[in-house]
Amino acid sequence: MAFTGKYELESQDKYEEFLKEIELLHAKTDHKVVTEVIQEGNDFTWTQTILNWTWSNKFTVGQECELMTLKGLKFKSPVTMEHGKISIQFPQYMFTAEIINDKLVMNCTTPGENGVTFTRVSKRI
Repeated sequence: MAFTGKYELESQDKYEEFLKEIELLHAKTDHKVVTEVIQEGNDFTWTQTILNWTWSNKFTVGQECELMTLKGLKFKSPVTMEHGKISIQFPQYMFTAEIINDKLVMNCTTPGENGVTFTRVSKRI
């Protein structure tokens, strides 16, 4: 499937601003993030790993799913996909992900007039 694969961080923009906005600045790291996506139809397992830390969610596009935030809090949200772009409303930001030129492009946008959009681009490995 389109998303299935392992990806390594290539570039990111507004990382520190985003972490500050969601009160996770203490979690900032310079280690390369590896994202592994397993897609089986509309079912996904999405895992991000850095040295000594792993964060994973399983979800189904088109359904409300129980997910976990970066802080380890559980929440429910519908997961949608439109024109190949996954969208999930996390409690503190909107997450989108899509494949562009065989790269995984993820955006996290915080709400409000002073909202921050954090972009992470990862290359397939």
